[in-house]
Amino acid sequence: MNPELSVVMPCLNEAETLAVCIKKAKHFFEKESINGEVLIADNGSTDGSQQIAKDLKVTLINVPKKGYGNALRSGIEAANGTYVIMGDADDSYDFTNLMPYILKLREGNDLVMGNRFKGGIKKGAMPFLHKYLGNPVLSFIGRLFFKSNIGDFHCGLRGFSKEAYYKMELKTTGMEFASEMIVKASLKNLKIAEVPTILSPDGRTRQPHLNTWRDGWRHLRFLVLYSPNWLFLIPGFLMMVIGIITSTLLLFGPLKIGNINFDIHTLLFTSGFVLIGFQFILFYGLTKVFTVENELLPKSKKYDRLFKFINLEKGLVTGLILVIMGIVLSISAYSDWQEISFGDIYNNAVFRTVIPAVTLMLLGIQIILFSLFFSILGLNK
Repeated sequence: MNPELSVVMPCLNEAETLAVCIKKAKHFFEKESINGEVLIADNGSTDGSQQIAKDLKVTLINVPKKGYGNALRSGIEAANGTYVIMGDADDSYDFTNLMPYILKLREGNDLVMGNRFKGGIKKGAMPFLHKYLGNPVLSFIGRLFFKSNIGDFHCGLRGFSKEAYYKMELKTTGMEFASEMIVKASLKNLKIAEVPTILSPDGRTRQPHLNTWRDGWRHLRFLVLYSPNWLFLIPGFLMMVIGIITSTLLLFGPLKIGNINFDIHTLLFTSGFVLIGFQFILFYGLTKVFTVENELLPKSKKYDRLFKFINLEKGLVTGLILVIMGIVLSISAYSDWQEISFGDIYNNAVFRTVIPAVTLMLLGIQIILFSLFFSILGLNK
């Protein structure tokens, strides 16, 4: 019979603490009468960690491709259990106290996260920057971007069903694997629960593999790239609204606030805001199509509606109309210039025609090019 639980530990030179972690996991199986197995996903250890795993008669998975995510994915995919609990092999987590995870999984939860801030962080277990800046900030961003209630995005001890693991379709290879798991589970509407978890000081004498700034940036980059709404759509929409409102006001004449006079020179910048904001929105659309078609983000009903609302024909017509409007305004500005025998232009009214003309033509060309590329990306639709 397949075991109920597989405990997977990623390993890279963990000889000092590996045996302790394995023995604790085995003790837990015996104490709670759970049919379980331990798998060590070794990522190229050179300190004898592999022999320790063999001596303690646990499953050893050799993972040649470097990376925390690579090691865990190989270990999880080799696991035979209905449920999988993953945890670091540095003795910072107590493998004899996994029952809260099992109970939550048996209740039907797809992913069970540990929360170190609720369970307790022992003195010296977590660096000051991680405890008060890195983890709280990244967890807050994760909750905001992905509407998740998880309080500790980066707890290394977590459990999930093997079925849920395949539903998540995890892709990353490094430390951001931890963030991807929660993001994918949230996007796919899987059932997520939390349990308090105690974090103890690392049992090793060497420095940990985690690099504060490099790995923190990788987590942040992942969260932002997987949320095109916050990266492109919202900033672009705000810039366009500000640009359109201010440009419209300046088209009717100078705008004076206190002793400051805003005129056509400001109109150039506000028109630039419209164009930049529109570029952000276009990139949102392209990013959305690319990530969905490459199975980086799940497909939604909203995504299918996007293709019904936006298509090549509509884009070409809309872009062409804007270009024609720009050309008409350009001809009007040309007539005004002709009236002064093509001399120097001192009348600001001419610029109030020229700037919108150029802006409309640029927007039209952008829409036409976007429509063509958008259609290529979504050809299978």
